[in-house]
Amino acid sequence: MAVSYHAADRSELGREQTVGSLLRWAAEQAPDIRALVEGTGEDDARAWTYAELLADAERGARALLGRFAPGERVAVWANNIPEWIVLEMAAALAGITLVTVNPALRPGEVRHVLEQSRAAGVFLLPEYRGNPMAESLASLRADLPELRETVLFTDWQAFLRSGSGTQPLPVVAPGDPAQIQFTSGTTGRPKGAVLHHNGIVNNAQLSYRRLLDVQPGDVCVSGMPLFHTAGCVLVTLSMIGGLGTQVLLPRFDPGLQLRLIEAERSFLFGGVPTMLHAMLDHPSLAATDLSSVRVGLSGGATVSPQLVDRVEATIGAPLLNIYAQTEASPGITMTTTDDSAENRRNTVGRPLPGIEVKIVDPKEGRTPTPAGVVGELCTRGYHVMTGYFDEPDQTAKAIDADGWLHTGDLAAMDDKGYLRIEGRLTEMIIRGGENIYPGEIEHVLQGHPDVADVAIVGVPDPAWGEQVAAFVILAPSATADEQELADFVRRNLAPYKTPRTWRFVGEFPLTGSGKVQKFALRDQLVSERSLT
Repeated sequence: MAVSYHAADRSELGREQTVGSLLRWAAEQAPDIRALVEGTGEDDARAWTYAELLADAERGARALLGRFAPGERVAVWANNIPEWIVLEMAAALAGITLVTVNPALRPGEVRHVLEQSRAAGVFLLPEYRGNPMAESLASLRADLPELRETVLFTDWQAFLRSGSGTQPLPVVAPGDPAQIQFTSGTTGRPKGAVLHHNGIVNNAQLSYRRLLDVQPGDVCVSGMPLFHTAGCVLVTLSMIGGLGTQVLLPRFDPGLQLRLIEAERSFLFGGVPTMLHAMLDHPSLAATDLSSVRVGLSGGATVSPQLVDRVEATIGAPLLNIYAQTEASPGITMTTTDDSAENRRNTVGRPLPGIEVKIVDPKEGRTPTPAGVVGELCTRGYHVMTGYFDEPDQTAKAIDADGWLHTGDLAAMDDKGYLRIEGRLTEMIIRGGENIYPGEIEHVLQGHPDVADVAIVGVPDPAWGEQVAAFVILAPSATADEQELADFVRRNLAPYKTPRTWRFVGEFPLTGSGKVQKFALRDQLVSERSLT
């Protein structure tokens, strides 16, 4: 390809579906296959077959309709408990939009989510890992006049019994809203992306189920959070579509995930990069039987070539990488088991079926750039969100008149259609009129043996406009200092791209989906300078 444009391959698009119709199909095809397992590692862990999951979801749908009307929004504020998934299926069958809430959020953050989404109800735990959720919600009720109902998951069985067993369930259309997922907040205050049924169902089928080759009875052990699309969309819906079994960890625990991969014979070794590093560094890894694993999977943040190599050497199978964005339901591109090692190491693959992608000049915004030239990644297709809930101005900024979602991510597409992410448009550094892409510098530094991870940001400079700053997490027993790393960058890149400010840290501030909050790092440096 001479230009950075990849047309949509619509030959593999399935029929338009809803989450509820997918579950009904699975229960009809494989009623006795385990659909969901509570991943506690205990002998008395609960499990649901597909027939049982559908039965509980239908009971939940009727109980919801006793309190809410189709089209209303109901929030879920909990960690990865099986009831979360049952509620997800129940809301889908009832035509109710599920609003997902990170269980780590504090009162001010929860107020924003519930207020912005105009949630009529919320399901929650009394507390989670020291976060007094019920107490916090009680303190917010006066500020949330549209919130009518609260249900504690400790009263879940009573809630299921409250529905009428004869109440008919509504007809739900594929284009109806299924979820409101709040963006992860890498650049500021989250917005609520409205995702429709057809978008999330088909995205899960055309990415995870298809490219991971999920087969009936396959087991997937997952610690991905359900409040994020990676958990409740890609993992959950792909396993239902493939008639597989999801083993749901209450929260990510590297030792527990490794133990369950062996015990449950998981076909997948997956997680965001921070999760993969934690499993690879865990003392039980060497004794873990990984013979059931046939593929690795990562995404949600930059996956370094070194991490790809390390995972593949450990599991003896390819590591696939997905590039996704909440607003895109969420998968846009993905590597495959047929891709070369070079493309698995250095790209995020090619567009998924049914998805158009182009790279445009950020200023001009319409015409594809020449192949290999960095610009903003835009995508169009069945997967694009309906919009940001109750924010038409923000929606218009994100989706143009021709239906293209402007992701805000900088990327380059080669002449075969493979993409490489270079950072966020808002993270592009302009130093003395030169555009500097953080991803390029991060890629180089990740090649230094003493660097475990790195984040590049731009900071204001009176002479140059901006200068490059590097936040570095060193590998264990590393000896590299600022000068050595600066020399390493200078040997590989033009001098103006070499960071002028260095900070060595133990960890990065992360969003709930594992992305680095670069605005927080930038703010830290600006604050430091204002105090000097």
